[in-house]
Amino acid sequence: MSEQKVLIIIPTYNEKENIPLIIPEIKKRLPKSNILVVDDNSPDGTSHIAKELAKKIDGIFVLDRSKKEGLGKAYIAGFKWALENEYDLIFEMDADFSHNPDYLPDFIEATNEADLVIGSRYIGGKVNVINWPLKRLLLSYYGNMAARIIAGIKIMDCTGGFKCFRANTLREINLDNVASSGYSFQVEMNFYVQKKGLIIKEIPIVFKDRELGVSKMSSKIISEAFALLWKLRLKSLFSK
Repeated sequence: MSEQKVLIIIPTYNEKENIPLIIPEIKKRLPKSNILVVDDNSPDGTSHIAKELAKKIDGIFVLDRSKKEGLGKAYIAGFKWALENEYDLIFEMDADFSHNPDYLPDFIEATNEADLVIGSRYIGGKVNVINWPLKRLLLSYYGNMAARIIAGIKIMDCTGGFKCFRANTLREINLDNVASSGYSFQVEMNFYVQKKGLIIKEIPIVFKDRELGVSKMSSKIISEAFALLWKLRLKSLFSK
């Protein structure tokens, strides 16, 4: 089999401190991979910094978007770009080092037996999270429990954002129908992959909270996530 084309999508908004650090680390682990920075018009010049890096490092691309519309919209734009450019494996990854680049080869190996690989913080009965405040940790843990109970998603870490899709998995989903814009996007994508009967595999990771930049979590994002769970439950009920 010929070598697979790998794309790592990094959505950014005001990540000028992190983007010049994370890109070289990714390239050390996966030298032949390409990286797509999807920037939502960051006022801090993140896009410009990424473009300067692209002049020095092969395989770096920047997709500029006109405004901040949330994580989900940025990833959908990146997925469509990836499919148009015929990549085989498509990653989701944060810029802030909460997703350790050391795990990247493990994801690729796991795609040999799965259509979607998720880096899980909660697999095997453990909580592998470093430096999160207790409130944030409890919100994440019980949010994942709610996703399993309400929406019926059979994944321990349904909200995790360190993931690798096979291209055909994304082709199975109507990306234009994915409505979520915040972190609930992760839940919605997992729901659709599961509904298609595709194979989802979780691999253990240790998640470390960002050291540079500012978290994008907000009460609006949390409210959107819980509303989505009930929407997905209704979809499950009426599609039976």
